[in-house]
Order: sequence, then C-alpha cells, then structure tokens
Amino acid sequence: MAARFRGGKNREGRMTLGDHLLELRKRLYIAAAAILVGTVGGWFVADLLLNLLRQPIYTIAEAQNRVATLNYDGISSAFDLKLQIALTLGIVATSPVWLYQIWAFFMPGLTRREVKYTLGFFLSAIPLFLLGCWAGWTVFPHIVELMTSFAPSQDSAIITAKTYFDFVLKLVLVVGVAFVLPVFLVLLNFAGVISAKSILKSWRVAILLIVLFTAIATPAADILSMFMLAIPMVVLYFTAAGIAWLHDRRKAKKAKLLLIDPDVASVLPPSEQLPV
Repeated sequence: MAARFRGGKNREGRMTLGDHLLELRKRLYIAAAAILVGTVGGWFVADLLLNLLRQPIYTIAEAQNRVATLNYDGISSAFDLKLQIALTLGIVATSPVWLYQIWAFFMPGLTRREVKYTLGFFLSAIPLFLLGCWAGWTVFPHIVELMTSFAPSQDSAIITAKTYFDFVLKLVLVVGVAFVLPVFLVLLNFAGVISAKSILKSWRVAILLIVLFTAIATPAADILSMFMLAIPMVVLYFTAAGIAWLHDRRKAKKAKLLLIDPDVASVLPPSEQLPV
C-alpha cells in the first residue's frame, strides 16, 4: 500500500514500508486492547445474556409439558461457553473502535471521494447491522420453540449448550449482515458499477432471493418469523434503489449540462465521474 500521508515522510509525501508496518501495529494494538476491554466487560454480563438465551428453553418446558434443559457435555464446557459469550459481546460492543482503526489505516491512501463513500458506508452499515442483529434476536425464540415441537411429547429436549449458542450466534450474525447488503448496492451505484435502473429492474429476483433467504434462516412453517425478516429487507432494498435513483438523476442533470450521455454518465468510473 503506497498511501499518501498528511505531513509526509519524504519528498513525495508517501509513507515507507516501515512506516506502514508501524502504523498497522499501532492500529492492531488499539483494536486488540479495545476488544480485550470489551471481553472483560462481557464476562460480567455473560450470565445475564445466558439467562435471556434460556428463556425459550423454559417456554418449551412449560408449553410442551416436557423436560427441556441446556446440557454441558464436558468439564470445561461451562467456562468455554461463558468465555465465548464474553468474547462475542466484546467484539460487538467495541465494533465502532476496531472498524474505525481499519478505516483510519486505509484513509490516507484514499481520494476525497473515496473517503466520503467509505465514511458514509460505515455510518449507515453499523446501525443497519445492529438492527439486523436485533431482528435475528427477536425471531430466534420462535424458531427454537417450533423446531423442538417436532420431538415426540414423551421425549426430553436436552440441548447441548455450545450447539445452542452457536445456532443463535450464527442466526443473529447472518441476519445482521443481510441487513447491510442494501448499503453495498448504494456503494456500488455511487462508484459507477451499477445503475438504479438495473437495481429496479431486478426487484422480482431480489424479492425471490429475500424470501428464499428468510425461508432458510427460519423454518418454513414459521410464517410470522419469515415475514418479520423479509419485510424490513424488502423495504431496505427499495430504499437503496430510491437513493441510487436520486443519485443517478443528479448525475444525469450534471451530465446534460456538459452534453454527456446520461446512460454513459451513470456507469463512469469514480475517477471520471462528476462531483456530486
């Protein structure tokens, strides 16, 4: 990475390889320290989160009139699970810190337009990711209750604690990432890779993919959970299409003033695009 550096390390204003390595080490230390502090804090609230995770198990025992419990299948399983929960909480809670360190490392090598795009991406992606995680957290109890209901009533629901937590974690993270995908569409549009017309033209395929995704992420029989995930994702898709349309419209007006074909202007590479 031959990045420009404010203040400069040499006559060309570029950082040397050694400077880059020192900067990278500094950023990694800050990110690691933040995650470590977050993990320590997560250790003290891990039991609270685990109690919240147990609620669907209690509901199963009461509603299905069966023995339902989490099972630790090893001597260190309880410790390992608590450490995993603490680390997960630490990573999520300190995400603004380590994401900023990543962005700050690459920022000196970006143009002003690229800085604006990446900053806008992070500022919109983080709240959408958290919203998606909340949506996944909301639907997971319904999924657990439904899936365990297929077991015969005379059988006990003894669930391995680590398997249970891994299932919830994957569900929450996958839904969180899915909520960020519309931001990538807007970013690609702003970069001139895809036009709003292409996004809108593909709305049927997008809705089909969203429905398939929510059907995989949630049991097909749980229609309520499926719609709770699908509707916000559809709204976000069309919101992204609307933002892209406004952006293309603004570029078309500027292109018209300079007698440039609007269709060509919508797919110009970032280096040739008109300032927005």
